[in-house]
Amino acid sequence: MQRRSFLQKSALTTGALGLMPGGIAFSANTEEHLSLNSQPAEGPLDQSLPLRFRQVHLDFHTSGHIPDIGIDFDPEEFVHTLKKAYVNSITCFGRCHHGYIYHETDKFPERIHPFIKRPHLLKEQIEVCHKNNIRVPIYVTVQWDEFTSNEHPEWLMLDEQGKPLGNTTFQPGFYRRLCVLTPYRDFLKSYIEELYEKVPVDGIFLDIVKAMPNANKASLDAMRKKGLDAADAAVRSAFYEDVITEFKEDMSAFIRRLDKNSTIFYNGGHIGPDIRRTLSQYSHLELESLPSGGWGYLHFPLTGRYARTLGQEILGMTGKFHTSWGDFHSLKNQAALEFECFSMLAMNAKCSVGDQLHPRGRLDEATYDLIGSVFKEVAAKEAWCENARAVTDIAVFNAEEFIDPNSPEYSRIPQHMMGVIRMLQEGQQQFDIVDTQSDLSAYKLLIMPDQIPVNALLKDKIQKFIDAGGSIIASYKSGLDTSGENFALQAFGLKLKGEAPFSPDFLALDGSGIGSGLPKTELVMYLKGMEVELNGAQTLISANAPYFNRTWEHYCSHRHTPSAGEAAYPAITRNGNVIYFMHPIFTQYAQSAPRWCRSVFINAVNQLLPEPVLKMQNAPSSLVAAVNEQADKNRYVVHLLNYIPERRGNAFDVLEDVLPVFNLRASVRVPRNVRRVITVPQGRNISFRSRGSRVEFTLPELQGHQMIEIRF
Repeated sequence: MQRRSFLQKSALTTGALGLMPGGIAFSANTEEHLSLNSQPAEGPLDQSLPLRFRQVHLDFHTSGHIPDIGIDFDPEEFVHTLKKAYVNSITCFGRCHHGYIYHETDKFPERIHPFIKRPHLLKEQIEVCHKNNIRVPIYVTVQWDEFTSNEHPEWLMLDEQGKPLGNTTFQPGFYRRLCVLTPYRDFLKSYIEELYEKVPVDGIFLDIVKAMPNANKASLDAMRKKGLDAADAAVRSAFYEDVITEFKEDMSAFIRRLDKNSTIFYNGGHIGPDIRRTLSQYSHLELESLPSGGWGYLHFPLTGRYARTLGQEILGMTGKFHTSWGDFHSLKNQAALEFECFSMLAMNAKCSVGDQLHPRGRLDEATYDLIGSVFKEVAAKEAWCENARAVTDIAVFNAEEFIDPNSPEYSRIPQHMMGVIRMLQEGQQQFDIVDTQSDLSAYKLLIMPDQIPVNALLKDKIQKFIDAGGSIIASYKSGLDTSGENFALQAFGLKLKGEAPFSPDFLALDGSGIGSGLPKTELVMYLKGMEVELNGAQTLISANAPYFNRTWEHYCSHRHTPSAGEAAYPAITRNGNVIYFMHPIFTQYAQSAPRWCRSVFINAVNQLLPEPVLKMQNAPSSLVAAVNEQADKNRYVVHLLNYIPERRGNAFDVLEDVLPVFNLRASVRVPRNVRRVITVPQGRNISFRSRGSRVEFTLPELQGHQMIEIRF
């Protein structure tokens, strides 16, 4: 039977409203849509859908000291629990970090878990899932394997002191890293070859694949042959990047000979610009990003907004855990899981939620009640997310590309990236994260946060962007040449004098222009900037100097000296379509979030981008907004999310309560005439007004997440 979309059906019929989890009202037509399309169906696996919207990543790292492994596993109960929770894809385990195998093997019987009660556990999981149209990628550990590390210590990666990279002998953990330059690679291939023989493989998830400054014998010998200075940690890191690149190329070719259709993903915990080296070896990208597990709530916006520009399907990955992986018998708050999954949808990603199977093999009912409460809503929403692409005005250079991974300033989220993402999201701006290889032609505004050096190739790329009418916002050391001695582009209209002589200094605001919305006063800039002199640019705001810098001989009060009230040098300048901030405003915002930093920045965005994709007239700064296009459906879909993470404990942010927001006024730049504006999947019409190239509407109430379809 040919299935009509929910919207097509809702145009024909009406139905009483019912409430679904999360307080969202769905029409009877939506319930029909859910019953037809959302839960895994009886029948064989649909191989035409390699990635699904509702995946569980089911960890099973199980100690050899625990008895009765899998004794409570029941295939029918297992699949019933998954179906009830709207799961249609689940990653199950072939080999875990403890090094144990959970399926039949002729080659490596010594690696089967010593206390497994169901030796065909993986095969049973796959077979019952396939009968119910649930996809099952298979997890295989790579660089962490306790069994192999103990049996073959000569295969371990070593630091410069000759110690294994990872935990020490008397620390709990399986985190010693194995080297793929050793015969370990031969074992890995042999294992994977047998895996494909023993069970159906929909896809393979190869975990812990990452370059490190390795100094074991295999690596040192290989570096000597190349004439490399192995004593330099940076050289060792760069060399092992090449090793990992070659490993992925070799392994992907090997896997594709076994099965050309199975998906392939290598997990290193983060997707950034270095993925380009091996992108062709991946079938898709999975973005591991557990906010409470060390990644935080700004990591997924960074990696997601970057990964979606690379032309691959992406799958976001969070966890059901209160903290992170291996947190048995814990549950995340439902509001947090909603925000994390709905943010994935808004950023054009499918959803994956991590869980860990109890050693006895039974899924936890409460866990799947939680996952199901969110996945039921994902199921209702995914029709408005399939094949969607982001509609964006702004490109932000990814600072990760310009930071040495061995430097102290390198972290999972560089401070200046954290700051720029926060400001843009709090201003409801539509932006992507890009790198120097990205095509910039679709963007109107390019942001260079704090430390983006410009070499000859990047200089040409940016100049072409400016010549085509593009605008630039840069701050602090961004825009300087690679020597750091002057600006690389004349378009900035500036000359560098050096570090500013005073810090802190103070923005001299007059309440207008780029200082609009702020009081007519002076406001402190805590971090030292770069002093510039005008070479064609004009000063938008000056920096006033303090009476003196704080030293042991000259100081005032508890923190810093107040302003002397006299202009010292330009703080914010403009030359044509280029606005420059002398201070590291994005790093500053990441550290202490002064509202005036965000205000002057968003005002600069508004000056250079007067007609953005989206304008929110009365939105709180907690509102995250995204505009996506489904070209094949002839519609835009606006996502609005209002969830507020709080630092209730010392370790990480949590989300518990969803606070409603009322009467949100939106204006969207549209490419053609608008026929209807509708809340989806509820199917309620919203009155709208077209004004030139924009459509305006008011959303009466937002409870967590709402999608609005703009139909052309």
